Amino acid sequence: MEHERILHILDYLTRCTDDKKALTIRDIQNYLANNCNLRNVSVLTIRRDIERLIAAGNDIKIVHGAHNTAYYSMRPKGFTFNEIRFIVDSISINKFLSDQQKQKLIKKFEVLCSDSEVRQLISRITLNSQSTPSMNLLENLDKVHSIISEGRKINFEYGKYDVHRNVKYYNKRREMLPCKVVYFSDRFYLKCLNEETGEPRTYRIDRMRRITAGEKSNCKATLKNPDGVVLDMFEPERFEFVKMRVKRFLLDDMLEQLGKFASVRELSHDSEWVEVCARIGINQSFYRWLMKYGADMKIVAPVDIQEAFLMKMQEVLKIYGK
Repeated sequence: MEHERILHILDYLTRCTDDKKALTIRDIQNYLANNCNLRNVSVLTIRRDIERLIAAGNDIKIVHGAHNTAYYSMRPKGFTFNEIRFIVDSISINKFLSDQQKQKLIKKFEVLCSDSEVRQLISRITLNSQSTPSMNLLENLDKVHSIISEGRKINFEYGKYDVHRNVKYYNKRREMLPCKVVYFSDRFYLKCLNEETGEPRTYRIDRMRRITAGEKSNCKATLKNPDGVVLDMFEPERFEFVKMRVKRFLLDDMLEQLGKFASVRELSHDSEWVEVCARIGINQSFYRWLMKYGADMKIVAPVDIQEAFLMKMQEVLKIYGK
């Protein structure tokens, strides 16, 4: 009975106290009597129970108020409520998790909150019922991280969609050196190196299955840091300093995407445009990135990139019979 009573008190303090709400001994007595069928528990007994909970490592805050009344509350459990809310909101908008997986994860954070805080979490969360992940992303990530930490090669099957919206998996044995997991454009990717050729490879982790560890690698799998802006997950053919003339309203977008590699110069003769120069990785994705800005951007230099982009625009016109 004694252990049961202490657990009831701990549960009550955990659920019903926070930074803004505390409980008195009288509150705890009423709770035990009305909800746990434990009547006539003395003040001294409850105080001793709280002391035992504190001695066991529970961080219980005690504040003395008017008339020598003590108020008891649980201190924050490692995370602040705003931090928990941010994590829970991040889980709720993750498109790779099913609703069931999201609810399971969120429940684990709810136990760190009081009842009033849990109600605030629920009022802010909208789960995305349209997402239907094809794989267990959490399980895949766990396997990938374990293999990287063990310094082993990785083997897996890799899938792609067919015209019927089914994922077709290619049963190929891959002896790749996994380097790191990268989150890019709402997706998780695994960056690998081919041990024989040293060429980098990139795979979407949600398209992987039957992931197994291979033999220990004889060398350390490391990737070079990019020498400029990389606009997608795939390795560029080369890096070039690209000078662009862009409409001024795109300046925020340019600086956010090009980051520390970008510099900006005012154009004295035209206030509607600015000149942006950045070292950028050149590949097919770079030209697709240019196309989305249409007539609001112009490549100024180098000339060979300008001409290559012009040729690609001409190919687009040919498709439409122009």
